[in-house]
Amino acid sequence: MLRNDRVNNVMERLSCDQLLICDPLSIYYLCEKMIHPGERFLGLLLRRNRTPILYVNELFRFEEELGVEKKYYSDIDDVAQLVGVDTDHSAVLGVDKILPARFLLPFMEQGIASGFMNGSVAVDHTRAVKDSVEIELMRESSRINDAAMAQFKGLIHDGVSEKEVAAQVMDIYRSLGAEGLSFPAIVAFGVNAADPHHMPDDTVIKEGDAVLFDVGCVYHGYCSDMTRTFFYKKGPSKEQEIIYNLVKNACESAEEYVQPGRRLCDIDSIARDIITEGGYGPYFTHRLGHFIGQEDHEYGDVSQGFKEVTVPGNIFSIEPGIYHPSILGCRIEDLILVTEDGHEVLNHYPREIEIIG
Repeated sequence: MLRNDRVNNVMERLSCDQLLICDPLSIYYLCEKMIHPGERFLGLLLRRNRTPILYVNELFRFEEELGVEKKYYSDIDDVAQLVGVDTDHSAVLGVDKILPARFLLPFMEQGIASGFMNGSVAVDHTRAVKDSVEIELMRESSRINDAAMAQFKGLIHDGVSEKEVAAQVMDIYRSLGAEGLSFPAIVAFGVNAADPHHMPDDTVIKEGDAVLFDVGCVYHGYCSDMTRTFFYKKGPSKEQEIIYNLVKNACESAEEYVQPGRRLCDIDSIARDIITEGGYGPYFTHRLGHFIGQEDHEYGDVSQGFKEVTVPGNIFSIEPGIYHPSILGCRIEDLILVTEDGHEVLNHYPREIEIIG
């Protein structure tokens, strides 16, 4: 059924009177109905004080009553004409940021609104504040991720490649109750760990290599995400240990700073300043974190350019890293929940230096 509290929150945040949502995940978030339209149009039209309208291709006809008016169309119907019957042509229409140009351009050409604006931010802000049910699902998703990490390190042995390890990740997640991956697992050995988004290849583990796992699973539609860096068979060199502890200190210090009302850019600065003062600032090459929920990367990030403040219910990653190709690639990542009076770190796998194999 239509989640009226969420719809009301979206409309309160909207700076116009009508909004067309096309993201299937956002429609599911508001209506509890998942539809995968492929290349066909799917849209939920929200208007102030009027019943929402869901536009669905005949291929996806369903019987459930969602608290919306359903309008079905065929492959030969003109989508712009279909939607234009219900929009106010004299007013601005908020549209989804993922709305393809093949639909938006006809909307503009046929004048179904006086103008168009990116209305997604109203949904994005609403999705960024998790309710109690969502929070419990994300706690469980992260609990599974912690348990999985404890098993992933056992996959590392002489002669194994990154690809061979990555191929076993999903089986472990399924055994723990997860339903899918948040994103393709990052498994990186040695110098590959200095590539922040390295995709597993045929690199074979060597004694002394760093082993970086950046992994996440989906539990009842909600994602987890965590990174840990291990060392294979022998501990880090002195300089590697310095780098590792800088990253660990940056992660823990940023997490400790989190509470309601903190600017996200200031959380980034806490971690970035520690790494910069340690002499490795140029090797921390990405933002500190990203929001997460139904998708691994949702609207909102923990970066120098994001000035918004935290509110209870926000969940985002804290993932500082140092990527020095000739010394060490290291990242440590947790998810953190902003609570009414502080924060809760959702991951509990240890952050201490660990030798595996």
